[in-house]
Amino acid sequence: METVTWILQIVLAIAFLVAGAFKLSTPKAKLLENPNMAWTEDFSEAQVKAIGAIEVLGAIGLVLPVALDVVPVLTPIAAVGFVILMAAAARTHLRRGEQQALPVNLVLGLIALAIAILRFGPYPG
Repeated sequence: METVTWILQIVLAIAFLVAGAFKLSTPKAKLLENPNMAWTEDFSEAQVKAIGAIEVLGAIGLVLPVALDVVPVLTPIAAVGFVILMAAAARTHLRRGEQQALPVNLVLGLIALAIAILRFGPYPG
């Protein structure tokens, strides 16, 4: 089970690291050109950058605390943060009528929930 947990953590961390870095490094005007990023029109440039920073920091939090055995409780806390972030993202997409984005939010949120359960739960790993 430990191997499965690590695979989930790494996959989720890579997904959010890439997504966050993209938001941090791309101007909002350029993001708006991408149909999958149309939601950014509802947020200021600073808010989009903050979301990107949260994603990058959360990706780090999914892996490093457990890998380094330094405050490992931060890993499931980061996973819970991603569950909340994906719920907020789903709400934004629903409000905007962007139902096609919901499966991504659901899958990423469920992976984050699984990590939180596996790392918080009674499983000693």
